[in-house]
Amino acid sequence: MSDYGAPEVVATGLRFPEGPVPMPDGSVLLVEIARGTLTRVAPDGSLSVVAEPGGGPNGLAIGPDGGAYVCNNGGFQWIEAGDLLFPGHAANPDACGSIQRVDLATGAVTTLYDSFEGERLKGPNDIVFDADGGFWFTDHGQVRGTGRDHGAIYHAAADGSKITRQRAEMMGPNGIGLSPDGKTLYASETMTARVWAMDIVAPGTLAPPPPWAPGRFIGTPPAFRLLDSLAVEESGRICVGTMVEGGITVFDPDGRASEFVPLPDIGITNIAFGGADRRDAYITASTTGTLYRVRWPRPGLRLH
Repeated sequence: MSDYGAPEVVATGLRFPEGPVPMPDGSVLLVEIARGTLTRVAPDGSLSVVAEPGGGPNGLAIGPDGGAYVCNNGGFQWIEAGDLLFPGHAANPDACGSIQRVDLATGAVTTLYDSFEGERLKGPNDIVFDADGGFWFTDHGQVRGTGRDHGAIYHAAADGSKITRQRAEMMGPNGIGLSPDGKTLYASETMTARVWAMDIVAPGTLAPPPPWAPGRFIGTPPAFRLLDSLAVEESGRICVGTMVEGGITVFDPDGRASEFVPLPDIGITNIAFGGADRRDAYITASTTGTLYRVRWPRPGLRLH
């Protein structure tokens, strides 16, 4: 892994962990999708349940009010394959996702959004707050026996008062993040394994898309891999959880180059930066239920 540190196991025994958020006290908050919980991983690797949002808690971010904001995909059917765990079709035949807020002191869960203009959210997946206190999130859609939903990108107010759809009919958007200057929104699509950049023209508003694409094409892996969540470095590089060949794919924001950092799991889903220098990369290996820490050669971007 050259400039990258060896992966260190922080915790095991998790049930499809995603959405890691390093906290100031050295713990890491994350969700366990298959348990329906918001879980705290202590520095010694011990686990405690903070809240039980139910369904399928997926993406996680801390809001300006100190609450935890959860993208809940509504839940999956689960496939056990030896020691590995895989999500399958939607657990619910109907659209069933929501955005929830968790009070970290009490564990109380409040639903902020479950629809847009009368249409139910399908599978909210990942979330990032902007400098104005609102948040962007992806709706990945759901896979059912009858077919696959279109996905979308939304922007919403943290107090539950306003939601707008900024991109429709995307092909399974998953990860979402902002450029260091806050002027560009990045999104990764899982099954197409593409990363897109979209210009932000006003708070919560994207520029219209070009023909046939949701934004500017950044890149795709050179082999068959699937893309999951993402985080942005202080340098502007885009780090994307990568499955099938498990690892982190690092894209230059200009799209001219990419790098692959392999990790010991076929289901590497999320990366988040923590530590005093923001070079501790916390990475979820979801199919084996493991949280890793890797010393990264560059610091991650400080999140709003």
